[in-house]
Amino acid sequence: MRRITLGLLAVALVLWCGGQSAQPAASGGGGAEGAKYTIAVIPKGTTHDFWLTVKAGAEDAAKEFNAKTYWKGPDKETEVVKQLNIIEDFITMEVDAIVMAACDENAMIDVVKRAKDAGIPVVTIDSGVKSGDPVTFVATDNVAGAKAAGNELARLIGGKGEVGLIPFVKGAATSEMREQGFKEALAEFPEIKLVSTLYSESDAAKGMNVTQDMITANPNLAGIFAANEGGAIGAAQAIRADGKVGAIKLVAFDASDEEIAALKEGVIQALVVQNPYKMGYEGVKAAVDHLEGRPVEKRIDTGVTVVTMENFGQPDVQKVLYPLGQK
Repeated sequence: MRRITLGLLAVALVLWCGGQSAQPAASGGGGAEGAKYTIAVIPKGTTHDFWLTVKAGAEDAAKEFNAKTYWKGPDKETEVVKQLNIIEDFITMEVDAIVMAACDENAMIDVVKRAKDAGIPVVTIDSGVKSGDPVTFVATDNVAGAKAAGNELARLIGGKGEVGLIPFVKGAATSEMREQGFKEALAEFPEIKLVSTLYSESDAAKGMNVTQDMITANPNLAGIFAANEGGAIGAAQAIRADGKVGAIKLVAFDASDEEIAALKEGVIQALVVQNPYKMGYEGVKAAVDHLEGRPVEKRIDTGVTVVTMENFGQPDVQKVLYPLGQK
């Protein structure tokens, strides 16, 4: 009888716990228990090196400014609903602030407002929302960065020829701005024609497939701009597979180990390198500054560097490529 009673109690306890709002299963980050502030850091995805570098910057800032970070994001940058649920969970958890990169600039507007209404300030990094509610937006000037990519690609192909564009997620602010900047750059080169725009969905396999389609449909293709890591890796794989190394010039955003290896190999001719460490660091710092009543600029630009094999060995370039030190 005692065993039955204990069993019923256990079942009741499970059912009761299941009905409660659970804290999000997030990894603890910088800072120690008993820190002054708790800050949720929510990336667009968790599978690329870019986001791991953002995480390192956020954790270092947390340690410096007496905060504790919780790191949780969707696996893929296309998982908009999953990111919404993660943000809702952190609002329920009543963290002191949220630092986030939005999967979709429109879909996150309402949840950011709910956080603000709950007294939780939001800082956006890398990819913002179409709203004035965030305290600040900490990111690359993506339009300017993509213009630099367009100018570099134009230089590489001699100012004329057919080119392709591989953005990542339609509707994601970062992707849209890079597409805009690249097209603005090409407008200065009347002999360059944009013949194809295909999305990688931030996935290397998809990036490879769309690049192969692009090459097949446009046999005179002279160059490609891949707007993020997933698209760049996929495009490089397709160029290798088609025997087009050097014949098709590839300029890409970001600087993962695989992208840097492709640059050294000559598959990629130039990388437009952001500063994800600084995004994470400045995002958490801005959140703490706001919580403590210090003024925060509405826009914080973290800059870009165009890296080629010509400037690869320069100390300042090496620091941008390897913000955490070489592995």
